[in-house]
Formats: sequence, C-alpha cells, structure tokens
Amino acid sequence: MIDSIDPVLLAGGSGTRLWPLSRKTYPKQFSQLIGPKSLFQLSAERLKSSSLVTFSEQISVTSEDYRFIITEQLQEVGINPGPILLEPEAKNTAAAILAATIFAYSKNKEAILLVAPSDHVIEDTIKFHEAVKAGVTQVRAGQIVTFGIEPTRPETGYGYIEIMGSSIDDYGTSEVVNFLEKPSFSNAKQLLAKGNVLWNSGIFLFKAVDMIDAYAKYNAITLRLVSEAIENAVSDLGFLRLAKNPWSSLEAISIDHAIMEKIDNLVCVPYGSAWSDLGDWDAIWLESEKDKSGNVTTETTHAIECVNTLLRSESIEQQMVGIGLDGIIAVAMPDAVLVADKTRVQDVKLAVEMLKSKNIMQSEIYPKDYRPWGWFESLVIGDQFQVKRICVKPNASLSLQSHKHRSEHWVVVSGSAKVTVEDDLKVLRSGYSVYVPQGARHRLENPGESDIILIEIQIGSYLGEDDIIRYEDLYKRK
Repeated sequence: MIDSIDPVLLAGGSGTRLWPLSRKTYPKQFSQLIGPKSLFQLSAERLKSSSLVTFSEQISVTSEDYRFIITEQLQEVGINPGPILLEPEAKNTAAAILAATIFAYSKNKEAILLVAPSDHVIEDTIKFHEAVKAGVTQVRAGQIVTFGIEPTRPETGYGYIEIMGSSIDDYGTSEVVNFLEKPSFSNAKQLLAKGNVLWNSGIFLFKAVDMIDAYAKYNAITLRLVSEAIENAVSDLGFLRLAKNPWSSLEAISIDHAIMEKIDNLVCVPYGSAWSDLGDWDAIWLESEKDKSGNVTTETTHAIECVNTLLRSESIEQQMVGIGLDGIIAVAMPDAVLVADKTRVQDVKLAVEMLKSKNIMQSEIYPKDYRPWGWFESLVIGDQFQVKRICVKPNASLSLQSHKHRSEHWVVVSGSAKVTVEDDLKVLRSGYSVYVPQGARHRLENPGESDIILIEIQIGSYLGEDDIIRYEDLYKRK
C-alpha cells in the first residue's frame, strides 16, 4: 500500500456543450449520460481505496447550488460525504484546487492530493489506480504530476500536452514541454503525427506543500486571497462556505495558465486506457452502444434508415423518430430540443449564449428544480396560475413559509404528507387535498419512509420562486 491520498473532485462546471440536458442549474456531472449512475457518482466510486492505492475521505469543491445534490448522490452510492467546500462564485480551477490544497494541508502537513474533474469517464479503475501509484513515486521526489491521455484520434475538443521524447510508454514519466490549446482539425492531425503529445486530462497529483510553494512563487496574490477565504470560511450543515469578499477578488484562471505552465517540477504520467470527458454530444455518441448502422437511440426514440446518428429523448411520454438522417444529434427535453450536425457540436455553447442574450430561461434553468428536500417541476404555466409536480423525500421538510402574491392548493397523489397551515396540523393520504391561502404560514413534511408526490396549483399575480418568506428552515436557507 502507498501513501494515503486525499481525493478531490471538482464539481462546479456547467457543461454548456451538452445543452439541453446539461444546464447551469443541473450540469452534466450530475446527469445519467452513460448508464444508471451520474458522472459524479462514477468519479466518486473511482476514488475509493483498492489494493493499489489508499484514498482518504473525499473532498468536493462546488457551488452552493449543488451542495445538496452532491450529498444525495454520494449517499445513493454508499459513500459518506466528506468535506464539501462551497465557492461563492466560479473562479476556474486555479482557485478551486488551491482551496482544496490549503484545506487538506491544514489537516495534514504531509497531505498528498489527487485532483480530478467529476465529469470524466474512465472505465478501467484498476489501470487508473496503477497510473496513480506510478505518479506517487514522482510526488515523493518533489514533483507535481499531471496525467496525459494517449490520443486515439485528432480531437479538436481537448487541450494537449507536449512531452519530452518521441514516444509514449504506459506509466513511464516524461517532462512536460508545453501545454497546447484546443487545435484545429488539421493541427490536431499534425500533433498526433509527432508522437509525443497527450490529451490534457486535467487530473493532478501532488504534495500539498509543493503546490502551495508553487503558488507562493508564481501566483502569490491567488495564494493570499484563497488563504483568506479559507481562514474566514464558515461551517454550515457540514459544508464549508468560503469567505465571499476575498474570493470575489480572485482572477478567474485555470491552473494550467496560473501554475502548471510556469513550474519546473512538472512531470506527466501517460494513461493508455479508455477515457473521455464527455465534453460534447459527439463524445456521448462515441461512448454509447450503437446499432449496426452506427445509431445511438434511447427507449423512446427510433431510427429509420439513419446512419451515425444520436436520437435521445429524456421523457418517457415523448416519442422521437428520425428518418434518413446521417451524422445528426437530436436531443429532446420536455422544454427544449436540440438538432445539430455532429460536426458542429462544439458550437452548442453558442446556442446557449444566444438563448441567454434573449433572456430565455431554458438557456440555464433545468425543467426539474432540485432542492435539499426533493424536487419540483412545472407542468403547466398560464396567466396567473401554475401547476407543479412536487416530490418530497423521506424525513425531509420544506421550510415554514408564506407567500405574498399567491395561494396554493395541494393534492397528494402518492405517500402520506404532514401539512401545517397556520395553527392547523393534519396528515393527508393519497387522494386528499388542502388549500393554503395567500399569506398563510405553512409547511409540508414527509415523516414516512417513501417519497411523497403531490400536485400543487398556484394562483396569484406573481408566481416566482423568490416569493417566499421563510420563518424556519432545516437547511438554513434565507
């Protein structure tokens, strides 16, 4: 067994190139893109101890919006949530990685960290652990390790790492010569022909003290501000909220630009097995099971005389049929549809930017809104009314709250709900309902062992989610 490693998962990205499935309020790392588990869950399971490496408790770095999603998804796969650091705002990887590093160093001056994005697919965990084990040898000698992926095609969606020498040996170690930005297709082919380039995985292994020393030498301002954010952080329900004021002054920059391109003790361990960051819909197509014509379909989609096409519907009630398509991506959500040529999937982010410029909520808002107590989704929105489906998880509770501009009518369709309206407390079984007048204090609780599903009908002059006055809340929301 080797040194115990503190695993760090970065879980704050938005994944705009996988719109409409991935959006700001529910990004790709939490979605089931390949199989029944989310990318975040698969990443967390990959960072569990084996006969090759010993991992300590996982550290997650994310935003406040995703904190309860992370907790729930870890519990679903039997992993006790470790420390979860909450960024006040996204500042790219240089700040996020340093925050986890300082946090780990404060607990253990000899800490070794493995930092990884939470949205990658690495199918062979054993080979990944072998690569990590090879990297630890370098870390013990004071090196900082990055992991490079042996390229299988001239990919334009990845950055590249140029290494010393003219060939690549699995788990050998090479000096990093240069970081290369995402190339054009012709440049990508030229890079592959050179034989000494790897895809940049964004996975790093290092001693905490060595990384802190690198920041002290090359980016002292970031070190000072992140240190202040950690020192003034506030513990809240098991989460660590980094201080907002110093964090807001940070430059938004990747660790590649801030540190890795400048240090002289960076080495690369090649990884030769299957890997993907599932960064766009073409990557999803590549990683998915295909029919004999190269088509990828889901349960409610059907391909007729199609070739190399992805048809995906996210609703069991929604049927999709493609006829005579060649190299097309078609993704249907209940509130948005994407149709694109596979050669243009890198431009999906431009579509998101266009929708945002027009203030179209589908650009960022996911149709199912996840909360610490469960989730809700809008079924119908009309003039001064809205119909929602709400799920409240076992032993969960909405806040004691009231609304200035709307009344609500709840109909329980599954489970048994404990309902408080002013001083009236009752238990509603399936088929029963209750009326909540405008301005009345009310609370909905699930004391049972199974989910509650109810239909909520809102009527009022304003139906926004900010029309909530909270008096008591288990989750300390304001």
